[in-house]
Amino acid sequence: GWCLLPQSGYLHPDEFFQAPEVMAGDILNLQVYYPWEFLSSSPCRTVVFPLMTSGVTYWVIKSLQQLDICSSCINSYTLLVSPRLLFTIFSFILDYSVYRLAPFWGADPWKALVLLAGSYVTLVFYTRTFTNTLEGLLFALLMVMVSSRKSHGRSSKPTSSSLIGVITTAGFFNRPTFLAFALMPLLYWATLIVDSQKSIKTLINHFLRFILCSCFTAFVFITADTFYFTSVSLDNLYSTNKSSLIDVIVQLHDKMVVTPCNFLSYNLNPHNLALHGSHPRVTHFTVNGVMLFGILHILAIGAGFKMLKKYVHQLMLLRWCYRGLPGLLLRSEGSPTLLLFYFVPLAFLSLFSHQEPRFLIPLILPLVLFSASANRAVKWKLLLVLFNLLGALLFGCLHQGGLIPCLFHLEQLIHSPGSSSHVRHYTLLFAHTYMPPRSLLNIKKTDVHVEVIDMAGAGEETLCQTVEQQASKFICSDCHIFIIIPGTVRATITKCGVSFKNETLIFPHLSMEDPPQIPALSSGNWRSQLGLYILELNRDH
Repeated sequence: GWCLLPQSGYLHPDEFFQAPEVMAGDILNLQVYYPWEFLSSSPCRTVVFPLMTSGVTYWVIKSLQQLDICSSCINSYTLLVSPRLLFTIFSFILDYSVYRLAPFWGADPWKALVLLAGSYVTLVFYTRTFTNTLEGLLFALLMVMVSSRKSHGRSSKPTSSSLIGVITTAGFFNRPTFLAFALMPLLYWATLIVDSQKSIKTLINHFLRFILCSCFTAFVFITADTFYFTSVSLDNLYSTNKSSLIDVIVQLHDKMVVTPCNFLSYNLNPHNLALHGSHPRVTHFTVNGVMLFGILHILAIGAGFKMLKKYVHQLMLLRWCYRGLPGLLLRSEGSPTLLLFYFVPLAFLSLFSHQEPRFLIPLILPLVLFSASANRAVKWKLLLVLFNLLGALLFGCLHQGGLIPCLFHLEQLIHSPGSSSHVRHYTLLFAHTYMPPRSLLNIKKTDVHVEVIDMAGAGEETLCQTVEQQASKFICSDCHIFIIIPGTVRATITKCGVSFKNETLIFPHLSMEDPPQIPALSSGNWRSQLGLYILELNRDH
């Protein structure tokens, strides 16, 4: 229901610019902004998952409109909600995984499901079009695959190596950081195979199937990405009669695109990461984990220190390398292993200087399984409810919450009946907001009458210069210039020497980059401080 409402909060530009924005341009032929990761000169993101998610939903609404089943299927609402709705449906993979895994790891299934469903991470992050969301779903499926069930006192055979190979490789192409999440489940699965197989031939057979299916999945992704980013076509390859099969293979090899390699090459460069923001290495442990999971993260840290104290003597023994690790993974109770599933990925991600909270959202699965065992979270029930209500309100409604309603409003204005009767030119200048997804304006690439200018966090002087430049071009009778700016920096525009004939305030909108001042919130001006302004420039002035 909240997905359909829809959620107005804007978490991060990547929720639009890693899938929906790109697919809206490719499939619906809308004016969009293509991020650098999807340019043929620097392909760092696979196109397979955007095509399978946002691409499919946009193809459906496009087909419905072409078949006259829905005359106006393509609008800002459907462009926003349809991909989100698909991700919301996919998010029930988490519920299925928790229900399947809870008995195996000694957790109460219903308590684990309540912890999962009540978390604002599930309600907000897992209903958004992030690659991190897909990473979390693939991690959940991998945990289900490696956790073999025991029935009637006998261990079942390890799960299909082929499926594990496909999931691991797909996760790697979605986000190479998936290997950090997959490491412990794969080690656990490997120890299961070694313990359950008496024949070396069967053992080798398992790993061969894993490797072969991984290679085949990688081939599918590389082929799809190569065709997308290089626009290779078989017609072009066979354009001359002299082209042999070997020539075709050589041409494909020369143009081959392996997006994870480009992703790693870029992100392993500290200078590149610094462009996106550098954080202390302990940010995930001390800030992001608490921000996402609250008391559950703190309880896990406490239990982790107890586990380390319990097993530290094993680390000092040489036989740890041969017997200690399998014993810890297989023969101990479920909680220590779940803690490893939680903290090992967290530790690997902490090696990088760029640390955002959303990078940790896949860890909700092992955390709720751990917290639902031994009634760890029961005494903190009230705190958990208040924490998740606050998180849902902050990130689902308030955070940059005016920008999407603003784009809805502008889309209706641009496509109003008065606008369609004769040509009008619109200039939309965004300042001190997150990057606006152009696709939500629903403007065709052939339409040159709408210009979007993103000033990001420009200073007062730069902003005023741009506003004055646009005002000097204000010569046609049907030209409209709109400036979109948070209420906290509204006063900046008044210093630019221009006046406005219309002001629209969209509430609520919380900008953490330009936060409201506490004295202003306690005054009668609080609504303006928590709002986003759409200012129409006065042509006469």
